[in-house]
Amino acid sequence: MARYFDVHPDNPQPRTISQVADSIRSGALIAYPTDSCFALGCQLGSRDGIDRIRSIRQLDDRHHFTLVCRDFAQLGQFVQVDNDVFRAVKASTPGSYTFILPATREVPRKLLHPKKKTVGVRIPDHTVAQALLAELGEPLLSSTLLLPDEKDPLTQGWEIKERLDHVLDAVVDSGDCGTEPTTVIDFSSGEAEIVRRGAGDTSRFE
Repeated sequence: MARYFDVHPDNPQPRTISQVADSIRSGALIAYPTDSCFALGCQLGSRDGIDRIRSIRQLDDRHHFTLVCRDFAQLGQFVQVDNDVFRAVKASTPGSYTFILPATREVPRKLLHPKKKTVGVRIPDHTVAQALLAELGEPLLSSTLLLPDEKDPLTQGWEIKERLDHVLDAVVDSGDCGTEPTTVIDFSSGEAEIVRRGAGDTSRFE
């Protein structure tokens, strides 16, 4: 049964955020809010967490997992960013974008695209997500909470708790969050390729 954490959207309770972070360090798989919609999240090196996300979403090994980072400095530890890409990514963060980039050696092999050796990264513009990332001190391994054969992601904490109670360890709910997944931009070739149009404006990448 998943624990339910009711978190204030503007002033997240430090004790609650600390409890959630501790559960992640102990191997928990959580659902948490972002500026684009709810996401599934676990600790970066959690093989069990990765397998559970794949199972819930029925993902194959070509799926790009996302490292949700606190800031640009943290993001730069996990992906290779040249000058032109640096400017484009910096100008779009924090925000509702996921960028696919070549991974550094800091990224566990299990997370990499099997052929491209790439990984998704993003910096959310969401108070609760940022508080959790600050407390955790490392990126959250994440994937949009979009269930198989459903067009829209889940956006209500109570519904997530109700439907996924048996497969999650915790649900973090702070009320309304975004209802549309991130815009995904693939920079792995050095040029911007729009992979998915979502909450982020694509005009600067056209």
